Parts: sequence; structure tokens; C-alpha cells
Amino acid sequence: MDPVLVQQTAQLAASDFSLSALFLRADIVVQSVMLGLVLASVWCWSIILEKTATLRRVRVQADEFEALFWSGETLQKIYKQVSTNDGSPSTRVFNAAMGEFARVEGAQNASQSFSLVQFVERALGASVAREMEILEHRLLVLATVGAVAPFVGLFGTVWGIMNSFQAIAVSQDTNLAVVAPGIAEALFATGLGLLAAIPAVIAYNKISHDLARFGARLDRFADDFVALVARQTPRGKKA
Repeated sequence: MDPVLVQQTAQLAASDFSLSALFLRADIVVQSVMLGLVLASVWCWSIILEKTATLRRVRVQADEFEALFWSGETLQKIYKQVSTNDGSPSTRVFNAAMGEFARVEGAQNASQSFSLVQFVERALGASVAREMEILEHRLLVLATVGAVAPFVGLFGTVWGIMNSFQAIAVSQDTNLAVVAPGIAEALFATGLGLLAAIPAVIAYNKISHDLARFGARLDRFADDFVALVARQTPRGKKA
């Protein structure tokens, strides 16, 4: 093959700054960084979409359940309606509390150290904590990617610039055409780090805020339920 044609082909390839060309031209270390950041970004977006849909669903379910709870029906009638429905956090919290209420109220030789209200309150607290733990599952991934991805991208940047310096040393030429490909690859790695980190940080803050509000909503419901039970046992009925 004509050496001139080979050289022209190489120069043309080096002048291609498309994203695919930058990835293919990078060495294995920078390619690994880029691929890892892309996968991290995809993982984060899957979590963001899943958490957003889940929060929207549980809010609607909570609205429906609270409308039933405050409809004037007795606790026993409501329990019969929702006892087989464990599809929402609000319902599961209510079912856990009613199950404890029925168990303690019907116990013959239960401990006298706690009142019926205290048993129910403890069951509610445990159930709320369990539901929030389920809702917060995988949220730490967003925080981790948001904190680590820029530094991973920076590592790819440093490695790419080192390759550019090596190219200068080998060619003994400081022409921009020699160093531009390596610098472009390095900056691409930085961009991918930011592309993964920025949505992860924003989504983590937003979802954490929404989860905190929903947790406060469950806590308020638990307080209302305890107050309702306390009114039904005004003297702090012993189990």
C-alpha cells in the first residue's frame, strides 16, 4: 500500500472527533473508564425512573387509603376491606397495626409492662421503618455515582493527557495535531463523568426530599392511628 495513502488515512482518522471515534481511538484504560461511566449513567437512570414511578404510585395509594380511613367506617370494617391488600405502604402499615391490636387485645396472659396503645405504637414504628427501608433501596447508588463519577472521569482525563505527552515525546513534535486526539479523549472522559454525576446528584436530592415527605406522612398517620386507639381505650387498657 502506498505509504502516502497510509499516512493520509491515519491523519484523517486522527482528525475525526466524533464520539465513537474518540472511544475507539482511546487506549484500554480510558475505554474502560468511559464504558464504566456510561453503564453507571444507565444504571442511575433506571433507578431514577423506577423511584419516580414508585413514589407517584404510593402517593396515589396513600390518598385512596386515607380517604377510606377517614370515611367514618370502624377500624374493624376497614381492616376487613384491606386485610388482603398489601400493595401499598400505607395499607401494610395499617394492617401491621391492626394485627398487633387484635393479637394483644385477644391475648389472655400477655405482659403487663406495656399498655395496648404502646404495643400498637411500637408495631406502627417498626412497620413505618420497614416500609421506608424498602422505598430507599438502591438510593445510595445515586449518591455514590454522584460523588465518585467526576473523579473517575478525572482519572480518565489524566490518563489521556499522559498519553498525549507520550505522543509528543515519541514524535518530537509539539504540533497540535499530535496532542489533540489524546486531549479530546481525555476531555470526553471528563464529560462522561459529569454526565453520570449531575443527574444522579439532582435525582438523589429530589427523591430523598420526596421520601422524607412520604415518611413524615406515614408518621402522621401512625400518630393519628395511635390517638384513635387511645380514645377507644381511654384508661390505657392493659394487655
